[in-house]
Amino acid sequence: MERILKEIAAVFTANGKKVFLVGGGVRDTVRGENPKDFDLATDAEPDEVCAMFRKQKYAVIPTGIKHGTVTVFFKNIAFETTTFRAESDYVDGRHPQNVSFSKSIEEDLSRRDFTMNAIAVDLPSGRLLDPFGGIADIKKRLIRCVGNPLDRFGEDGLRPLRACRFAAQLGFSADEALLAAIPQTLQTAAKVSIERVRDEFTKILLSQKPSVGLLLMEKTGLLQLFVSELADCRGVEQKGFHRFDVLDHSLLACDCTSTENCCLEVRLAALFHDIGKPSTRRLDESGVWTFYRHEHESVRLCRLILMRFRFPNTVIDTTCHLVAEHMFFYTDRWTDAAVRRFIIRVGVENLTNLYSLRRADAFATTGQPLPTGFLSDLIARVDMEIAEKRAFSLKNLAVSGKDLIGIGIKPGPRMGAILKELLDSVVRDPELNTREKLLEVAGKMQGNRNKIRTLDL
Repeated sequence: MERILKEIAAVFTANGKKVFLVGGGVRDTVRGENPKDFDLATDAEPDEVCAMFRKQKYAVIPTGIKHGTVTVFFKNIAFETTTFRAESDYVDGRHPQNVSFSKSIEEDLSRRDFTMNAIAVDLPSGRLLDPFGGIADIKKRLIRCVGNPLDRFGEDGLRPLRACRFAAQLGFSADEALLAAIPQTLQTAAKVSIERVRDEFTKILLSQKPSVGLLLMEKTGLLQLFVSELADCRGVEQKGFHRFDVLDHSLLACDCTSTENCCLEVRLAALFHDIGKPSTRRLDESGVWTFYRHEHESVRLCRLILMRFRFPNTVIDTTCHLVAEHMFFYTDRWTDAAVRRFIIRVGVENLTNLYSLRRADAFATTGQPLPTGFLSDLIARVDMEIAEKRAFSLKNLAVSGKDLIGIGIKPGPRMGAILKELLDSVVRDPELNTREKLLEVAGKMQGNRNKIRTLDL
């Protein structure tokens, strides 16, 4: 990578321009990590950058040319390249009304959010510029604003969420002045588009320990602002073996999924699986809190939240399905047919994620290690049923609608009902899943219906 940086820098210097590596790539390098992003800052204006690289047959895309940014594709690497700039008049909580180009890297760094992101590397010399003490803050694992936090957060309402996200991703602490400024600038954060909020929220959830960022959101008022339903879980105590209130239980469950084969849907489901408890909590005659049918309310609220955040429908549907199924309780008294019905209800494609959610939910009850082999008996039985190639959907049946037409059953709702009855019969007795047997059963179903019709007449 060092060679490629020198080569791209040579294009700038050959045209009498300065260029610096900035942003997350520098921060990650200082942290001893491999950089994932390569952002450049230069005194060349966007049209000059376009001209010098297109002249050498490299693709340049005007990704944010209004604000001085183009993306240069150099040796199969995307370099987001931005002209040194100063900004003013932030009126929408995100974007400056006025952007003026500057000739100073120091002025450009002064407009950035956090000191750890305001370090530059002069190319090609490799000389570090750190006017705001970002390197020292990285070593202290501290997130600190460049200049006055009230100014930075008043300019861009996404920055408070970014601070929470970096804390979760990097395991850094947030500066006290930074934390104190967030509640005072929530009106700016409220202006940010929900899609940008969703993206930061997603990055928090997919970090090593989401609770770090989520607790900072709670502490600063961001959680109440964007996910008030989750904030309302604070102080909702639970019954029985539960050690934590609903919010801490949910956060711990969300963290716990990091030990599993984690995906976004599992993290979302872990966070929202009990979100219906505050509104369903009732005190029974013996003085014990109950949460009757809370899983149904949790599904309803989960869907509302995810729709509000404009998550894709596939993410919403999968997450809500996991929440709806999270209450299953397996015992060795389950029959083989019950195991097969469990597989059908959950869906083979969702089994691994549901196991992850169930383990996380169980661990977060007390925070104590789960019994050895938790769920292992159920998983073994499920795996055996799947290995036997049982029928878990209509497409696994040995007959189809075309076969039923052949014995005189007309297409329509009645045919659909018969197919579902056949599937239920096969779930009870897998030996029935042959064409001959199922057609015999279907014929009897149709014949019984005809008899009933005759009697009704």
